[in-house]
Amino acid sequence: MGQRHESSSPDLLALTAHGRRHTHATVLQAASDAAGPCICPNFFACISVSVLFPYLPGRKQVRLRSIVELSSMEKKLAEFKCNTNEAIDLKLVRFPDDLEDENTTFHPEYTHQLFGDDEIAFGYKGLQIFLYYTAGNLSPLFRLQYTSKVDEKFDTVQADDVESKIREIIPPVFCTNMDDFISLLEKEVNFRPFGTILHTYSVHNEEAGEDITYQICKADMTCPGFREYHERLQTFLMLFIETASFIDVDDERWDYFLVFEKYNKDGATLFATVGYMTVYNYYVYPDKTRPRVSQMLVLPPFQGEGHGAQLLESVHRYYISSPKVMDITAEDPSENYVKLRDFVLVKLCQDLPCFSNEKLFQGFSKEMVMETQQKLKINKQHCRRIYEILRMRVTDMSDTEKARLYRLDIKRRLIGPFKKNQRELAKMRKCLKPEELTNQMNQIDLNMQHEQLEESYQQLISDYRRVIERLAQA
Repeated sequence: MGQRHESSSPDLLALTAHGRRHTHATVLQAASDAAGPCICPNFFACISVSVLFPYLPGRKQVRLRSIVELSSMEKKLAEFKCNTNEAIDLKLVRFPDDLEDENTTFHPEYTHQLFGDDEIAFGYKGLQIFLYYTAGNLSPLFRLQYTSKVDEKFDTVQADDVESKIREIIPPVFCTNMDDFISLLEKEVNFRPFGTILHTYSVHNEEAGEDITYQICKADMTCPGFREYHERLQTFLMLFIETASFIDVDDERWDYFLVFEKYNKDGATLFATVGYMTVYNYYVYPDKTRPRVSQMLVLPPFQGEGHGAQLLESVHRYYISSPKVMDITAEDPSENYVKLRDFVLVKLCQDLPCFSNEKLFQGFSKEMVMETQQKLKINKQHCRRIYEILRMRVTDMSDTEKARLYRLDIKRRLIGPFKKNQRELAKMRKCLKPEELTNQMNQIDLNMQHEQLEESYQQLISDYRRVIERLAQA
């Protein structure tokens, strides 16, 4: 009898048991391996695999057929993948008609904390996840809907437990029936904003042709019903802030600030939730505190209307009045938050004596640092940005010499990290061997550093221009 030779190609049973997924390219490569060197790999890309079976030994023929079947199965299973950012429908409902109005629907920006980095739910076709909230009290409705489920067609494959994942971020009590949810809308007339009103302002709504009134309030966990309301509100943080996490509401050092809109319904005044900010009060020795903004969110239906600036300014004014506050900072601020903060702080500081035109042209000074810290609780780093924006506003950038002086002033600050690299390089020259020094020199490309410095400057100028333009419209 002839000696039996085992193929060097992967064992298909092992691949299936370990659940490894194959792309089309993987299947072709495995087929080529199974066929052996007698057949050119490109042949598989040009001809039906079924035509190849007669030319393969029996066992390899079975293995190749298994690979093709596995690939076919994957294509079928791919139909049961859903993008969860698109599958989740969110609404803030005021009127029953909103339930059928697609214009009131919005979607999350992030679902990776629930469904992984790919933000994909597996096991469903036509998946829809309904998360509806009453506009004021945020009483939720949660429902799932799909046209087909993988469990019903493939015995060995299970769908993701989408319901359990959503339950991780919503309160335990919610509606599943639309009629029950509509009955909750009728109770919205009893909802009132929590805490103390800090600021009231109006925004003109062109569509409605009227001014709409908003209130900013400060609340805490001693307010009746606020703990439960906050539990419902924080769901939105997980869906719209990339690195959000739930906070310890039993820690009394947290402050909560909320924005509400006043609106009319059948002659009654009701309130809708607009936005939210949490601030943690850190201790500073010996008797001061440093409020740090932790999370800030304006809900999507209200974005682009100036509510973020109103909220941040109100929070700053609230802490400014406290003699115990050292300064006000933010935890890991996003680029959008930094731009918003630039606008708010420049608006607060532009009329201070230390930022007169004459003093701006004299350069950044200790007087600016002291006055902004004492009057507005602003730290040195933020003060420097305020100075740069205000100086740009009074500088004629079309004048070559004035623009040059401004550019050098900004780059002297930006060049700090690059100078640090140069100091480290000088130290290395003294203690490293020639070959080691060459390796380090390759990592510190001076030309590249100059390019990065110029890019940083141009980006900064672009951001500052937007702030100045917004100030002119304020």
